[in-house]
Amino acid sequence: MIDKINIRVYACAVKDKKVLTLFEEYAGEPLMKFPGGGLEFGEGVLECLHREFDEELNVKIEVVEHLYTQENFLVSRFRDNEQLLTIYYLVNITTEEDFLILDPCIERTEWIDISQPDNPFTLPIDRIVFDKLKEKFL
Repeated sequence: MIDKINIRVYACAVKDKKVLTLFEEYAGEPLMKFPGGGLEFGEGVLECLHREFDEELNVKIEVVEHLYTQENFLVSRFRDNEQLLTIYYLVNITTEEDFLILDPCIERTEWIDISQPDNPFTLPIDRIVFDKLKEKFL
């Protein structure tokens, strides 16, 4: 039975037709994902993005525009009782010289070429967002 909603806020930091991705292991599963994370109580979605970049990567961002909000019902692949709602923004990293992985869960980061023919993401909404990036930047 679904009795929780998990609101997730993610960012697509794009430069030179590449997008920043994080590689981490979650629940024993290797994941490639966009930077971001869960909304905390008493926090707005943009505040959440700023906090996540600060906590995970030690950088400041500027939000450029809203990119995509998940439109279909989705159950978390990690928790059967949780419905997910994911929101994505385009951002610029303004203090890239400070870039440092602070979150021990993040194994590495990589700038992924948006123009590659295949879609490298496994999470369903990330796949939609990567296709939206292709439409926007290519």
